Amino acid sequence: MERIYYDHAATTPLHPEAARAMLEVLQGPPANASSLHSFGRDARRRVSAARDAIAATIGCRPDELVFTSGGTEADNYALRGVLEAQAASGKRHLVTSAAEHHAVLKECERLQRGGWRVTVLPVDGDGLVSPDQLRDSLSDDTGLVSIMYANNETGVLQPIAELAAAAQERGVPFHTDAAQAYGKLPIDVAELPISLMTLSSHKINGPQGVGALFVRQGTPLAPLLVGGSQERKRRGGTENVAALAGFARAAELAARERERRAAAMEQLRELWLRRMAEVTDGAAVLLGHPERRLPGIVNLAIPGFDRESLLMNLDLAGIAASGGSACTAGALEPSHVLQAMGVPEELSGSAVRFSFGLGNTTEEMELAAERVETFLGRNRKSS
Repeated sequence: MERIYYDHAATTPLHPEAARAMLEVLQGPPANASSLHSFGRDARRRVSAARDAIAATIGCRPDELVFTSGGTEADNYALRGVLEAQAASGKRHLVTSAAEHHAVLKECERLQRGGWRVTVLPVDGDGLVSPDQLRDSLSDDTGLVSIMYANNETGVLQPIAELAAAAQERGVPFHTDAAQAYGKLPIDVAELPISLMTLSSHKINGPQGVGALFVRQGTPLAPLLVGGSQERKRRGGTENVAALAGFARAAELAARERERRAAAMEQLRELWLRRMAEVTDGAAVLLGHPERRLPGIVNLAIPGFDRESLLMNLDLAGIAASGGSACTAGALEPSHVLQAMGVPEELSGSAVRFSFGLGNTTEEMELAAERVETFLGRNRKSS
């Protein structure tokens, strides 16, 4: 059976050109980018080239990028690093939203245990944060606002420019987790009043285990990892040169092909919505804002079926999909994002995320729809 991958929001296939860039490093001589000899200098040049390439895709200075082990570390670093750097000045308040990735929410819980105050803003039925509610939540001791750019479960796009401007009005640094948006939307930090932004390689067809945090010059930031002077003493640890080479190549390709990819993903998204409406006799319900969203993510509820049985049947049909964030894929609890949106239990309990990307085609999608129609019909007959 031909297997079909519709879980690109969890991780994307490695682009062949990114793999080649990595292989060139892996097959080369050993090198630590901090070493002073010629081997080390060669590695340092590769790290610098990767930093230059990735910085160019978001319009920032190369020295405003801190390389990390991925999006989770970047999120943790943004929150803890900024708040610890301002703790002595009394800035011990953080504002976030109820629909954030767990890399942010769990770090918020840890900060609360350490004595920081956290305000969690609600989202509306479409998954959006209100700029007015954000303004009302800010106080003299607010040290950071963290609102994600695009939701990983629904694909909903927040009004980031407005939210960041609201924080800027009060002189509060603004962080956004752009792991899902990066490479899919045009992002220019010269035009956005954000202070920090999380990037992830494996969401844009780069390798897993590497990411970056954009830190605008002048943003207070205490190091999360210490022990070395790497990343201008902001993140200790030997650089993963091969992963950075792959990340950079994937970033360049994503930037160059962004419009073409977005158009292709939008075509697939619309086709999938149409076919799912047909095979469910119009019962499928799209969750999240219908227009403010990424092109490649669809969160669908199919009333009358529970999420676990849907995912099991999809897997048996050779289709990879998800019940939500990959970081909590093994959990049976309802999605915190859908709960925050006020989605009724009969819908949230039958919600499945389909996400599309490199390698998916319309022909493949027709095959997938036929398989879904087959098992939905079989389950209806047996019920």
